[in-house]
Amino acid sequence: MAIKNNRYELELNDPSLETHLDPADISEEDKESVMDDVVHEAAVLTSPHRVPERSGNLFDKSREDEYIDGLLEGIDDDFYYIPGPGEICSTIEDELQTVQDVVRYLVTLFSMNGIYVGHGTDNYWDEALELVQAVMFLQPPCDDSTLNSRLSKRERSLIAKMAYARTAYRIPTPYLTHRAFFAGHQFYVDRRVIVPRSPIAELIDNEFRPYLDKKPQRVLDMCTGSGCIAIAIALKAEGECEVDAVDLSADALEVAQRNIETYELENIVIPIQSDLFDNLPAGDKYDLIVANPPYVNAEDLESMPEEYHREPALALGSGDDGLNCVRRILAQARDFLNPDGILVVEVGNSEDNLIDVYPNVPFHFIDLQRGGSGVFVLTYDQLEVCAPYFQEQLKKLTD
Repeated sequence: MAIKNNRYELELNDPSLETHLDPADISEEDKESVMDDVVHEAAVLTSPHRVPERSGNLFDKSREDEYIDGLLEGIDDDFYYIPGPGEICSTIEDELQTVQDVVRYLVTLFSMNGIYVGHGTDNYWDEALELVQAVMFLQPPCDDSTLNSRLSKRERSLIAKMAYARTAYRIPTPYLTHRAFFAGHQFYVDRRVIVPRSPIAELIDNEFRPYLDKKPQRVLDMCTGSGCIAIAIALKAEGECEVDAVDLSADALEVAQRNIETYELENIVIPIQSDLFDNLPAGDKYDLIVANPPYVNAEDLESMPEEYHREPALALGSGDDGLNCVRRILAQARDFLNPDGILVVEVGNSEDNLIDVYPNVPFHFIDLQRGGSGVFVLTYDQLEVCAPYFQEQLKKLTD
């Protein structure tokens, strides 16, 4: 009697199956169960973990357990197997075709490698989609027509290289694509600057209301990095304000200058190399000072995911409590602020440390609607009243 089941066409009296069954003894009612039994045994004949021989239709229990252990071990090896660069490249280049094919594969690859997302996305699907769309020179969001479109061989090859760099070396996606989005605008980024992600974008969109009564004429963006905050403020004001973009790093200012030129704001946003306020002219006044300084404390810096350690160390850590730069900003900001101006500073997870250091200062921490925390506002008057506290802490820092 022949039994067909997908890949197998077997004879029940085939001696290689070692079932010891006579087809004449099999009733019609038992054919289905016998077929399952035979096909199962035929399938495992070619398995590297061959099922132990039976006594009649019964397994020897010890040999069955041994077989199951080996089978599960093989499954675990396959399940937790992480492909290397060659396999990643060959899979993406030779086996996948559409955007959705590649994105689905990247999501699995990212999950298997346990990468951290937090540089513009918060899930593996969006992370994969951004990488692929950047190679296609497409802007988010992605629609069905994009997902169903086919990628060229060159595009798949580039995506494969980027996927390997992302998983093996934990390089944030914006450093691979050289683009990041902030306040609705695209910016060039590379490893000379941190990836834009400040919740201050929400304040820019709201034109800093209700904290400013009128549009600022002069703005200082302290620790500008890529220039994203300075440029976003200038674009929101439609060129009706001047913005000084300050950073200590000459490398960062080169990136900022590139973004300034992209948006043709050379006469509006001015990059200045300075260690905070040190190189600014005495008596220079601003209506708004925005600062996103280094604020990560030593403990958090040590425990941060590897992706963050691919960013410039100068732009992240700021002493044991994360407040070294903030102390200097608080002590000097009043001298550069107009009487009706405000200071906006992001301190992130160092918010509690700030309150501990300055228990008598009335920091107003903004309730951000789009997520994020640790952004406070102080007015000129508050800076003036609290000046003794700020000077005291600055003296402790410099002693």
